[in-house]
Amino acid sequence: MSVTTKLDLVGLKCPWPALKTRKALGSIAAGDRLEVHCSDPLAMIDIPNLIRETGDSVEITERGKDRVVFLIEKRQETAVSG
Repeated sequence: MSVTTKLDLVGLKCPWPALKTRKALGSIAAGDRLEVHCSDPLAMIDIPNLIRETGDSVEITERGKDRVVFLIEKRQETAVSG
C-alpha cells in the first residue's frame, strides 16, 4: 500500500521548491507518492527537470493562477544531496 505525503512549498521561491522536493524524495519509500504544492512559476520548469534526473514520475494534478500541484511517484531509491 502506497503512502502519499503532502509537501506545502507555497511562498517559497527558486531554488527552494526543487531543493526541498529532492530532500523529501530521499525520505520516502519506492512506490510512495509526494504531493507538492508550489506557487513559484519557475517550479513548472524546476520540478519536472528534477524528476527527470531522479527517474521518478511526475504529473501536474492542479494548475491555477497562484499555484501548481505536482504528484510525484518514487520509482527507485534516490540519493539525497545537500
